[in-house]
Amino acid sequence: MTEFSGETVMLVTPVMERFILHWGEMGTRWGVNRSVAQIHALLYLSPRPLPADEIVEALSIARSNVSNSLKELLAYQLVEVTHVLGDRRDFFKAETDPWEIMLRIAEERKRREIDPALTMLRDCVAQAGEGRGDEAFVRERLEAMLAFLDELDGWYAQVRRLPRSTLAAIVKLGGRIAGLVRR
Repeated sequence: MTEFSGETVMLVTPVMERFILHWGEMGTRWGVNRSVAQIHALLYLSPRPLPADEIVEALSIARSNVSNSLKELLAYQLVEVTHVLGDRRDFFKAETDPWEIMLRIAEERKRREIDPALTMLRDCVAQAGEGRGDEAFVRERLEAMLAFLDELDGWYAQVRRLPRSTLAAIVKLGGRIAGLVRR
């Protein structure tokens, strides 16, 4: 943090810049706008909540882009709005628990991607003819994909209810967990 004109401004160090740039690249690979991911990284690393104008300054991103990106991060519940006594601006702070970040991202991706796919597949299966040849083949493929996504959705619901300590233990077990499952 540096201070000019009586205001504290976020100082982005080279290490922070490296992380922010990489987080932005990783975000684009996951289908997230680069600016959204970079703002998330900045807020994750910040020791205090930041107002939008300071995010603009720290990342050299247009104000409108910062505003839209913050809305996206709020929708994902990865950041929250907070206020500072005597300051009318909104300040933003990120969730800092890596487990909670991962779980919130997974939940939002499920809501945006898996849930609509399940709805579409159910509709397609309901509309698919029970005829012969290609129609029967298409219906079989749709039913197989629907069954898979339904199973995955059910598994996710079960895993989401597990206590974090159990999830951490499962992750630590890694591939050894397969040995616990009877084939």
